[in-house]
Amino acid sequence: MNDILNELATILEQRKAAADAENSYVASLHQKGLNKILEKVGEEATETILAAKDLKDGGSREALVGEVADLWFHCMVMLS
Repeated sequence: MNDILNELATILEQRKAAADAENSYVASLHQKGLNKILEKVGEEATETILAAKDLKDGGSREALVGEVADLWFHCMVMLS
C-alpha cells in the first residue's frame, strides 16, 4: 500500500509542476489555488458522510468506497 501512495504522490507532484491545466485535473486544481482544493476536500468529505449515512439506511457499500476514494484523492492533492 505504501508503494501505491508513494507512486500517487510522485504523479501528483509531476502534474502540479509540469502538466497543462487544460489536460490535467490536478494541474487545474493547483492553478485555481488552495481555496479551490480545500473546497473540493470539504465537498468530498460531505459526500462521504452522506454515503455512510445512506449505507446505514440500505445504500450501496460501493458508493461509500467511491466517495472515500474521492476524499483521499483530494486530500492527497491538498498535501501535494
